[in-house]
Amino acid sequence: MRLGSDNTGPALPQVMDALTRANDGHAAPYGTDALTDAARDKVREVFAAPDAAVEFVATGTAANVLALATLTQPWQTIFCTPRAHILVDECHAPEFYTGGARLTLTGHEDKMTADDLTAAIAALPRRDVHASEPGTVALTQVTEMGQLYTLDELRSITDVAHAHGLPVHLDGARFANACAALGCTPAQMSHEAGIDAVSFGASKNGCLNVEAVVMFDPGHAWELERRRKRGGHLVSKGRFLAAQMLGYLEDDVWLTSARRANANAARLVAGLRALPGCTFLAEPQANMIFARLPRATHQRLHAGGAIYGLYEGPLEDGDPDEPLLMRCVCDWSLTNDQIDDFLALANG
Repeated sequence: MRLGSDNTGPALPQVMDALTRANDGHAAPYGTDALTDAARDKVREVFAAPDAAVEFVATGTAANVLALATLTQPWQTIFCTPRAHILVDECHAPEFYTGGARLTLTGHEDKMTADDLTAAIAALPRRDVHASEPGTVALTQVTEMGQLYTLDELRSITDVAHAHGLPVHLDGARFANACAALGCTPAQMSHEAGIDAVSFGASKNGCLNVEAVVMFDPGHAWELERRRKRGGHLVSKGRFLAAQMLGYLEDDVWLTSARRANANAARLVAGLRALPGCTFLAEPQANMIFARLPRATHQRLHAGGAIYGLYEGPLEDGDPDEPLLMRCVCDWSLTNDQIDDFLALANG
């Protein structure tokens, strides 16, 4: 039972079928093939953004940093939360790719507010040549702690950013899960809410290794292409990235997969809630769960072979009733039986 990450699950059959179809004969390299053109157009259709610049990369970090580097000058600051993936999980790649843009903490947890952003901008040092200048605002949806920004919350933040002339980037590693949970369209959760660029994740939700950088101002297209090449992320056989994205987006497979992952998480949450001593760090809103369970419960789970994130410890020694923090992430492929087996282990 692997509930540690949605990166551990298999690829969707529709994605594998699309790859098999693409693996026939020869095609132009470096994203100049017909499949890549079709995949770009499909992303534009899904986002209702016919003029958007769209490029494909193999990792979420690549998508984030190429978008940020295109939006941000080296002497500027990037506003992000203390939990932001770009701050704690990307090995200073944003600083490297932007040429040194500074990451400025905004807010206190995994969500910032419009007031947080206003205060962070006001708190920057003097605005002459000696100081960093305000730059891009970076948000994550679903957040790193499994929470959601409402559409109104997104708009309130982007309004502040745009009032100061700042662009907004959205790390959408779990973009599909957020759309499914909020019941909104990609357009409503992106450019219609004032977002300027999105890292549209697909790997966590059933692809092998493809993410899309979507920039709603087509004026960024050439620089984004240049940065992708210069940064080492232009894949020679680009049709295999494009094929994954096409298989993912056709017939709303991406949304069906996300709904299934969210439903799996809801089933797990309901079972965890019934366990003695279980408390949630925050109410789960998509497919990621942070909860505290007694040490004795964790010991049973580990002894039974359950795999998930244990963020506090030690596991072996200590008060059996002491609550320890765990993270579970549900992907599309989990079955009800697997979730119920996990809960049965936890129950003892």
